[in-house]
Amino acid sequence: MVPKEQRPILLSQDCPVRQMLDIVGDKWTPLILCILRSGTIRYGDFQRQIPGISKKMLTQTLRQLESDGIVERTVYPVVPPKVEYKLTPFGEKLIEPIAVLADWAWQHQEELNLIYKRNRM
Repeated sequence: MVPKEQRPILLSQDCPVRQMLDIVGDKWTPLILCILRSGTIRYGDFQRQIPGISKKMLTQTLRQLESDGIVERTVYPVVPPKVEYKLTPFGEKLIEPIAVLADWAWQHQEELNLIYKRNRM
């Protein structure tokens, strides 16, 4: 752990906390990563497991995660095309803290439901 006095200001672009949040801080990325936690998955499976995500947003998010080195995309030369996604070794390390947050969310789902409902009214 880096001593407090040596940590960069959180708002600076080279702050690792800010960089991490830039990667996983959107609406869909944590959900996609949680699904990939179980192993290799096909594009259509994401759509079935994440209600409400558009094809465009799913494609953009997967492309960004691939670009960031978190997800590996494999295209098989068959008709119809078969595309699979899996976590890279870097992505597998990232899923550890995401999984902790997901587990916390399940443990506190009643409180979260109340907050969610209150903020959406």
